[in-house]
Amino acid sequence: MIVLSFLSFTGKGQDPKERELVNNVIIEFQNDFNDGDFKNAGTYTTTDWEHINPNGGISKGRDNVLREVRAVHQSFLKGVKMKIETIEIRFLTPTVAVADVIHVMDDYFTPDDKIHKNERQIKTYIVIKQEGKWLLAHDHNTVISN
Repeated sequence: MIVLSFLSFTGKGQDPKERELVNNVIIEFQNDFNDGDFKNAGTYTTTDWEHINPNGGISKGRDNVLREVRAVHQSFLKGVKMKIETIEIRFLTPTVAVADVIHVMDDYFTPDDKIHKNERQIKTYIVIKQEGKWLLAHDHNTVISN
């Protein structure tokens, strides 16, 4: 009986429609990143969204995260685009998904005048289902060292 319940649970969590909805959240984030103003974040993030940047800084709460990401997108990341190279989504429960995504970044200079050329970043997204809608609750990105 326990095995049957587990199989039912994992089968439900792997529904292709749910996978597509989680994938759409990640695409929405990428679109806002590429636009730079994150104007749609209220539609695909939780109010307690947490963001860990590549330098290890953490912002908690949508308003704080938006302050941070908008500031960097008005400075050294202005006009920088990212695109998805690979994406892997797995469901921990029917309402919690983790996505590991490799993004390829446009070249950019950081404030210390260091160039980031041909940079790839791995980003982990935690997407949760609240009131029937998938929302980004946490993201953490790290530069992939070559």
